Amino acid sequence: MAGFEWQEDAVVAALPRRQFLQAGGGLVLGVVLPASAAQERDKKPPEAAVGQASAKVTSTASGFAPNAFVRIDRSGLVTLVMHKVEMGQGTFTSMPMLLAEELEIELDQVRLEQAPPDGQRYADPLLGGQVTGGSTSVRGAWLPLRQAGAAAREMLVSAAAARWGVRPASCHASKGGVTHVPSGRRLGYGELADEAGRLPVPKEPALKDAKDFRLIGTPVKRLDSPDKINGRAQYGIDVRLPGMLVASVAACPVVGGTLREVDPGKALAIRGVRRVLRIDNAVAVLADHTGAARQGLAALAPQWNEGPHAGFSSVALVAEMEAASKRPGAVARQDGDTARALDGAARKIEAVYQMPFLAHATMEPINCTVHLRPEGCDIWVGTQVPTFTQAAAAQLTGLPLDKVQVHNHYIGGGFGRRLEVDFVVQAVAFAKQVDRPVKFIWSREEDIQHDMFRPYYYDRLSAALDAGGRPLAWTHRITASSIMARFAPETVKDGVDTDAVEGARDMPYAIPNVMVDYVRHEPPVPTAFWRGVGPTHNIFVVESFIDELAVAAGQDPCEYRRTLLARAPRMKAVLELAARKAGWGSPLKLPAGRRGGRGIAVQHAFGTYMAQVAEVAVDPEGQVSVLRVVCALDCGQVVNPDTVAAQIESGVVFGLTAALWNEVNFEKGRVLQSNFHDYRMMRINEAPRVEVHILPSRDKPGGIGEPGTSAAAPALANAVFAATGRRVRRLPIASQDLKAG
Repeated sequence: MAGFEWQEDAVVAALPRRQFLQAGGGLVLGVVLPASAAQERDKKPPEAAVGQASAKVTSTASGFAPNAFVRIDRSGLVTLVMHKVEMGQGTFTSMPMLLAEELEIELDQVRLEQAPPDGQRYADPLLGGQVTGGSTSVRGAWLPLRQAGAAAREMLVSAAAARWGVRPASCHASKGGVTHVPSGRRLGYGELADEAGRLPVPKEPALKDAKDFRLIGTPVKRLDSPDKINGRAQYGIDVRLPGMLVASVAACPVVGGTLREVDPGKALAIRGVRRVLRIDNAVAVLADHTGAARQGLAALAPQWNEGPHAGFSSVALVAEMEAASKRPGAVARQDGDTARALDGAARKIEAVYQMPFLAHATMEPINCTVHLRPEGCDIWVGTQVPTFTQAAAAQLTGLPLDKVQVHNHYIGGGFGRRLEVDFVVQAVAFAKQVDRPVKFIWSREEDIQHDMFRPYYYDRLSAALDAGGRPLAWTHRITASSIMARFAPETVKDGVDTDAVEGARDMPYAIPNVMVDYVRHEPPVPTAFWRGVGPTHNIFVVESFIDELAVAAGQDPCEYRRTLLARAPRMKAVLELAARKAGWGSPLKLPAGRRGGRGIAVQHAFGTYMAQVAEVAVDPEGQVSVLRVVCALDCGQVVNPDTVAAQIESGVVFGLTAALWNEVNFEKGRVLQSNFHDYRMMRINEAPRVEVHILPSRDKPGGIGEPGTSAAAPALANAVFAATGRRVRRLPIASQDLKAG
């Protein structure tokens, strides 16, 4: 839209006390986000502070802090300082929609500024830090940004009424101005900003009823799309600075290994190569341009000390995890007496499921530009965690936090990879040896082979069925590494990693006896978040195993689930909608010579209820084609239905890609996969038709960025079983196991 502008380097100053202020002519509103759950229990209110150019809210002992600011200048332009980053999920459109809805402005009157690192002012209340992840952006800002808009609107109306000497009730705000209805007089927000800034802040501004929403719930074109189409959008990899060099990097291919020796002369012989830098476990070749840097690195042939993990292999890891899975784990859920129910069951079913390490393989490879000087450090990067980035650089350089400036950019794919700062630490370590800016870029091979991988999972399940086929007992033991123990150790309680068991301990089915436990087993390679994380694993396992129970009971998988969801009406509703829209039970039209089937899966994750039906065709060689995916969801109040549909479509493709082809294997301490030839992406001609059906709801919003990924794999695997009669218990799907005959 014409008036939309993003200023990526905006910095909001910290100021003295008051929520609204007059600042250089205008109205500035500090947005206070809700407290954490613990804070809500303790009833600790936030403190607000103000000043002359912006607003600041001081955190309390429980860590509450604001994470966004709204300014209205004398021209009527509204500036929203964005505490979230845009990595394709649509926050740079949905956040302005929340504000504009209550403030009664058009979207082209909103300008966005990327928030600087500030973990107190810009902390997400659902995550406890300045983090973009966990499908929390809209969920966390749903009330605060609307309240900010509503409060500002009431103040502007009051200012107009005072100037005209009329009752505020006789005035109406719309399209960035206030109109006195009886006389038709009108003033723009910019004309009222100074006066509004001197008024008291409404403690409980009136929010619109959902039936009166003008923007929320309507399809809106993405505000960031024009610049992404015309090339104006700046990603981290696009950074160009005066005097900048470009670096290609290589780290030891074995985790824990170090650099033994390197001959810089081989690289320096390449035209355009300027320097060769070394750190403990990596080497970088600096050049005038990327081509020379890559040629120099290829000529370098560094030698490595492989370290203690040179013998690590996927085969050995699985054997270790199998043994570990036979030991009792930390109890995540215990209902009833599963041992007794299993012993007395008419029928008992057992299964082992496995899911591999996965890389993120984002479209934009890992990159980071650093200019380190004695007096400060500037970092240009696309990161989901600007405060972590700032803190890591400050610690490594010894500089104060305020001397490290993080210039955040659009992100060309995050999926959890850019929740990590390993590549920033590496870049800053190299930059300590240089007196000019350097852009460090990882090759695709370096990106995949030195990723922070989704954990390997090894699951044991058992269930007891009564004479009618209903489950009496369910046990699920999860063996995996703990991401949370590294990322947020305070969340690990009594040995249970909350992410590792999400989607398992809260499964929706009514089963009287349930035991879910967790065995922590750490490999030598780093593990991290991957789009959907715990649910991408547990929903696959739970929904595949419940399918096994339905088959064992001789019942239709959809109907079997429906009977077990009697106490989960929202889940039951999406199940029934997806089945109806997919034509569940009707004949499936297939290409000649193909076996076909439908599979179904449900989930509740990230605050969203979802069901997916996958339709597949399998050729005689066992190759699987996904024909169609039908998705029904209840994500509460929708902000932008276009974004919801797009996120589900991308999540489905992401999940199907992993289930069909993706895995990271180790041998002799090294990752075997290296690029898209052996870590495949779904091609456009292979992508299924994805249908998205949204149930209308006035409940608070749920997350959307990750749920589409989680349900895709089990729906696919269950469809493969329906087509071939062969159960998929290990991903990715092995075509050789599905050959006809």
